This record gives sequence, structure tokens and C-alpha cells, in this order.
Amino acid sequence: MKPEFLEGLRPVEDPEMFISIVDLGLVYDAEIEEGPNGNQGKVKMTLTSPHCPIADVFVGNVKKRILEYPGITEAVVDLVFDPKWDPATMASDEVKDRLGIW
Repeated sequence: MKPEFLEGLRPVEDPEMFISIVDLGLVYDAEIEEGPNGNQGKVKMTLTSPHCPIADVFVGNVKKRILEYPGITEAVVDLVFDPKWDPATMASDEVKDRLGIW
């Protein structure tokens, strides 16, 4: 995972919790790869719920943020549900404290 690229995703928040997707542990991988039309920002991520009614908007927000990263010409978001998101093991300590998970 490219740390600087991941850090660039930090401003994207879960639209229901208003907490960074990075701090929630929703981003499983974030890489920059050379693609056929330039550099691709590729993010593998999940949602807090597989039945999120605004998943398309959420993914669109992530793609928009990827394209703001210098040198990226294409944004690819791979939405996965394995492994299942578990805030007790995937969220930052700050988020666990905020959510009362201890």
C-alpha cells in the first residue's frame, strides 16, 4: 500500500458516520499503477454495510478524490466484501473510542 496515496484518501468520509474511510479501516489497498492511459489510482475497499443505499455516491466520492492526486489520470475502485468489515479489528483506536468499541 502506498502511504502517501492512502493519506490522500483520508478526507473522504463515510456519508453516514462522518468519519474518514481510512480511519474506519474501509480501505484495504491503495496503489498507483501504470495503466493504458496513464497512471491509475487503484483502491480496494469495502463499505460498512453491503446494502448501503448510497454506495454509488460513496464510490464516486472516492474516485473524485483519487483523481485529485498528482499524476493520476484514471481512478479504479474495487468494491469488495471479503473480508467483511469489522470495526473492532479494522478501525483506528481513535475511531474505536469514538464508537465505544472497547
